[in-house]
Amino acid sequence: MDFATLIGLAGAIILIASAVILGVSPLVFINPASLLIVVGGTLLVVLAKFSIAQFFGAFKAAARAFKFKLPETQASIEELVEIANVARKEGVLGLEGREVSSPFLGQGIQMLVDGQGGNTIKQLLSKERLMTLEHNRSGAKVFTAMADVAPAMGMIGTLIGLVQMLSNMEDPKSIGPAMAVALLTTLYGAMIATMIATPIADKLSLRMTEEARMQSLYTDALVAIQEGTNPRIIEQMLSSYLPPKEREKLVEAEGT
Repeated sequence: MDFATLIGLAGAIILIASAVILGVSPLVFINPASLLIVVGGTLLVVLAKFSIAQFFGAFKAAARAFKFKLPETQASIEELVEIANVARKEGVLGLEGREVSSPFLGQGIQMLVDGQGGNTIKQLLSKERLMTLEHNRSGAKVFTAMADVAPAMGMIGTLIGLVQMLSNMEDPKSIGPAMAVALLTTLYGAMIATMIATPIADKLSLRMTEEARMQSLYTDALVAIQEGTNPRIIEQMLSSYLPPKEREKLVEAEGT
């Protein structure tokens, strides 16, 4: 569970809700017509911009913003060095049936066991990485589009409310509901864009970068294992994926 995403979104919603409750009745901020314009309009307009599969797939991908598991880089390097040692001592057949931390890594190990060459492994895993990137990028694009469309739909609702209000100025009772539609649609659009769509889109983009980086690490290690590279050299090569501080600690540990 990504607590940063959960705490950020929940905290923002709680703060807005607290401001509403401390002011007037929360029911004042609920308007079916405004919700219909902003929520319904936003979803339909975004659907028009993408395919049905991309649209609904984005909501599945959104779960990655809340729950996403990638092993730590240092732990992955240690696992890969261990795999390299086994392959060096027992041959790649010794890796058959081995449990690993990532399906992507498992797929690569199976290629090693099947006797695929280094170039073939690199090409196949690169294609798999590109497909993963495209899937994640598609989800981020849908939520980015939602962040763009929601405020615009809020503005459309505002204009509708203003037209309704100005066309019935002789009836004082109609001014309040029309003004509520005008203001609440802007509020709903801003909240959807700022508190929901944009954070999820940005987090999906971050996840996309992290996963691509980890898959690149796996690919480099597997190709090196297939070529018979010394596990010690593989560890040094993969250390470039570590953050600078962790890399410095690793160098200091090796020096001692």
